[in-house]
Formats: sequence, structure tokens, C-alpha cells
Amino acid sequence: MAKKTVATLQTSSKRLTKAIKMVKSPKSGAYTFVEAVMVPELVDEFLKKK
Repeated sequence: MAKKTVATLQTSSKRLTKAIKMVKSPKSGAYTFVEAVMVPELVDEFLKKK
């Protein structure tokens, strides 16, 4: 599962979005969250890759 945060971050003239996805650890089976701040166009690509 993955979800995009509702809030967008705006610094100077660039629009940035914080994306958070849940990743399952292959060793322990526990879930961890991976966060990244990026331009909105790259969010779908970030959420699709494992």
C-alpha cells in the first residue's frame, strides 16, 4: 500500500510533494515507511517502484 500525503510543500518558486509509502521487510516481515520529497511529476514513479 502507498499513499500520497495531502499537504504539499512550497519553497521559493518550486512546488514539492512529500510521498510516503509502506514497504515490507523481506527478513522480518515488518512494515517500514519510506518518505521522499520530490516534484509532483515523479510521485507516481516513486510509488510504483519497489
